[in-house]
Amino acid sequence: MAFLQVLATFSCSEGLNLIHCRSLLQRPPNLRHQSIPTTTRRSANYQPSLWGFDFMQSLKNDYMGEAYIIRTKKLKEEVKHRFDDGAFGQVGLLELIDDIQRLGLGYHFEEDIKKALDTIVCMKGMETRTNESLHATALQFMLLRQHGYEVNQGIFNHLKDGEGNFKASYLKDKKGILSLYEASHLAVEGENILEEAKHITRTALKEINDNMESILAKQVNHSLELPLHWRMPRLEARWYIDVYEKKENSVPALLNELSWISTWSKQYTRKMQLSYQGMWWKNLGLGDKLSFSRDSLIQCFLWALGMNTDPEFSNFRIDLAKVGMLITMIDDIYDVYGSLEELELFTDVVERWDIKATEQLPNYMKMCFVAIFNTVNEMVYFHLKEYGFDSLSFLKKVAKWYYKGHKTTLEEYLNNGVVSIGINVTLLHSFFLLQQAVPEEGFDCILQILNQSSMIVRFANVLGTSVRGDVLKSIQSYMHQTDVSEEVAREYICHLIDKAWKQINKNAFTDNSLLPQPFIKTCVNLARTSLCTYQHGDGHAVIDDESKNYAKSLLFEPIPVLMDA
Repeated sequence: MAFLQVLATFSCSEGLNLIHCRSLLQRPPNLRHQSIPTTTRRSANYQPSLWGFDFMQSLKNDYMGEAYIIRTKKLKEEVKHRFDDGAFGQVGLLELIDDIQRLGLGYHFEEDIKKALDTIVCMKGMETRTNESLHATALQFMLLRQHGYEVNQGIFNHLKDGEGNFKASYLKDKKGILSLYEASHLAVEGENILEEAKHITRTALKEINDNMESILAKQVNHSLELPLHWRMPRLEARWYIDVYEKKENSVPALLNELSWISTWSKQYTRKMQLSYQGMWWKNLGLGDKLSFSRDSLIQCFLWALGMNTDPEFSNFRIDLAKVGMLITMIDDIYDVYGSLEELELFTDVVERWDIKATEQLPNYMKMCFVAIFNTVNEMVYFHLKEYGFDSLSFLKKVAKWYYKGHKTTLEEYLNNGVVSIGINVTLLHSFFLLQQAVPEEGFDCILQILNQSSMIVRFANVLGTSVRGDVLKSIQSYMHQTDVSEEVAREYICHLIDKAWKQINKNAFTDNSLLPQPFIKTCVNLARTSLCTYQHGDGHAVIDDESKNYAKSLLFEPIPVLMDA
């Protein structure tokens, strides 16, 4: 529980001396050597980073100049024209919007997409116009709900016969089945038609997959691994580019070139940010002095990138990656390295939030505290200076709200785990780093979506990681509580993930939300990023092949950009 206290204090410490805030690279004069009794240390045997400081500083940033800016502007104008020329029809327009979003280009065409969806909603007979096409009905439902429009599951009533069973004729539409499966993941609690559709379409997709053409089969396999609604948007965009370029008409050619240029431009920016991030971490000196801790700079940057990719929030990603690194470091101190006596001292010092109190700490803990102290102080000072508000009072309120004791049943364990994994701390910092205003009555909404997103991260972490040390994991908790096998316990955790998503869908994808969209998007994307990170194991602590591929495709892999004249 001491770790929870530190994280709570990390978010809500009182008495921050903003006037005398030190630079991250400075050290207080009282960090003197202090001898302490020899302590037996544990080791988690974390792998060294594959991408060290020298590698990050060597990344090439080949900016190609005005030609790409001019070409991007021209391509955007041509795509915008497609929204207005009327040649597509309703289904073609829906597919255009879906492709734009999946390619990561939605922020270029926000007004065009909203105008198109407004038109569809205002047309008479919206629920019956696409009944002849399962694909069109499902795609329309998915897009409208994604954008917060009120759309009822009754739009799928025509799929059922008089006895309430899904008509067999619709299950022959392979493309339609895939679209309905994807749409079903935007369901909320109580939407039984969509819940039934999810199970039926998943079974059908598994049965007919072998008889599909290659492109559709690739999409089906991809969706069965993890549905679109649960995927990290930027990673999905990079994957979808390779699929989309196989299409053969003028619009895919336009969008494909635009998506390549956009991806290249983003990668250029990320390389510069990584170089800065690597310099910050090296100058901080914690990587060398705290060698027992994970060197997870790349992973933390990918988490921040997954949470919000909008160009205007580049500073948010840099600062959030810093928070992630410090949380990882604290986690390793409490989980792996620190002795009980040291941890009690460290917890006390953090709660007091006083540099002078570090005299009693071993040197590695002194460095850790100074890093936390300066980082938090500088962030809070920035908010106070630039935006005129003190973020500490609200952080304190939320920290008290989610602070709980150690538990052993599954439900109680997960309540504890939501806090101990540090996700609420990350999201709280995200809220203020995004610099979003929210009315006082929206605070309860913040708490709800914080908890829901954190739960999914915790579930994903549980499924993806092995047991470390003697920490009680939720799978073991449920097995002991209900006397079931590990397989049944894991299936139950998957059920809880699905249930948590329904709660997120209710709170995040409605047009009457009291929360600013950038913060909602960040919370939802955190849940998505966690499912991708832990999909094949512990992608945060262990750099497996999948983790390498994620990092390479988003950060390092050269992108061929070919421009037509």
